Amino acid sequence: MRALTPQEAAGQKVFVNQCSSCHYADSEKGLYGPGLAGLFRKPTLPSGMAANDARVSSVILRGWGMMPAVGNTLSDQELAELLAYLHTL
Repeated sequence: MRALTPQEAAGQKVFVNQCSSCHYADSEKGLYGPGLAGLFRKPTLPSGMAANDARVSSVILRGWGMMPAVGNTLSDQELAELLAYLHTL
């Protein structure tokens, strides 16, 4: 496994602080939400939506199903860092 870039490492911290209470990074199963292992290696998200930055950003910012919107708690930089980290899973 390669070392994380500074942006990815910052995104990992965002994940731990904002996402890890419901999602696992190293599993396809999560605590309350789906596990995020391999999130961008599949054509679709668990919801059936396209697995791309635009859709994942929308879910993070606006929420979806049980997932609450967290757009008002993340800066644009934190969102970019989080997406960079999610691409490493």
